[in-house]
Amino acid sequence: MTEWLRRGRASLAFAFLVQGVTFALLVTRIPAIQDRYGISDGLLPVFLAAVPILAGVGSVGTEQLVKKVPPSLVLRWSQPVVLLALLGVGAGDALWQVAVALGAFGLAVGALDASMNMLGVSLQRAYGRSIMLGFHAAYSLGGIVGASLAWAGAHWDLSLFVSYVPVVGVLLPAALIGSRWYVDAEGAEAGAAEAGGRGDGVVFKVLLPLCLVMTFAYIGDSTVSDWSAKYLEDVLGSSEEVSTVPYNVYMVMTLVGRGLGDLGVRRFGAVAVVRAGSVVAALGFAVVAVAPGAWVGIAGFTVLGLGLCVIVPQTFAAAGRLFPGASDAAVARLNIFNYVGFLIGSPLVGALGDAWNYRGAMVVPMVLVLLTLLYARSFAPGPDRYGDGHEWPRTADVGRGSNGL
Repeated sequence: MTEWLRRGRASLAFAFLVQGVTFALLVTRIPAIQDRYGISDGLLPVFLAAVPILAGVGSVGTEQLVKKVPPSLVLRWSQPVVLLALLGVGAGDALWQVAVALGAFGLAVGALDASMNMLGVSLQRAYGRSIMLGFHAAYSLGGIVGASLAWAGAHWDLSLFVSYVPVVGVLLPAALIGSRWYVDAEGAEAGAAEAGGRGDGVVFKVLLPLCLVMTFAYIGDSTVSDWSAKYLEDVLGSSEEVSTVPYNVYMVMTLVGRGLGDLGVRRFGAVAVVRAGSVVAALGFAVVAVAPGAWVGIAGFTVLGLGLCVIVPQTFAAAGRLFPGASDAAVARLNIFNYVGFLIGSPLVGALGDAWNYRGAMVVPMVLVLLTLLYARSFAPGPDRYGDGHEWPRTADVGRGSNGL
């Protein structure tokens, strides 16, 4: 394995980490954003829904963009836009200004998510073994760092702008420097096209099972991020301080699970890891639904994080294997269902909780996660994939980025 591939892996992992920090700094300060701009409770869902919708648009646009420019270039310039948009969210004082900033954030984050995972899929192909979970582990670590920084800003009663300036000031130049070593998908795709044929394109019927799995996973993830604190406080009777614990332990367990997950894929195969993750995640939801008290509920969210965290990275990797000659397009289309899950998950759980009860509402994402078992064979390796005793076509000739860096 060449040194420049190792640098490419490290620089991409850093990009995932930066995005984890950035996204956490946005979502954990939503109450402060609402207060700063005087966004009403009725208008807030519109703003929150606009971000994933625009991100989906950005992901679709990226599929077309990477036909003309390499994914590394898209990632190199979309990440600074995301960081500057975050700064813009904290800098404005009028409703239209935060609308523009969030709009830019949504469009850029769609391009960022798609291009990051495109590069991750191509690097995994070049390595010839599972490394995708490691990139998402870096994202989880960034989320923990970002949530901690957000807590510090809230604790010291810092304005959003003051909280965001030093973070953006450090991460923006670091991300630009790190982007010098991105390894493009172009060479890997060319090698894969010889085996699989770039002209075959992406058949949506074949990709659909993975799209459903991605949606189910993000419905589960949004349930934790949006409802865990409320569930602990209102249903399980915890204090406000304790109600912040579930999301933190969930993020820690996603880091642990993703850090170890690549070893599991190499040892047992992607199908077994996805099946195990689905069962463990469903068990976590079940514990949350029947928990008699706060600490049992926290234990359920802990188990949930350990299981759910392996599904999304393996879904991206499976899309790349299904369409070896068109993995960029497959990843871009699959990435849209990341945002579909977010758009469905939070309103679904909230509506069921209001109409029925929140314990019952937790059963719905549990069942959806279990449905992943029906589609687990979509993660099975083919003759050009790892995990089945066959050799990957090593793409040692993967080209450096067309930007010459």
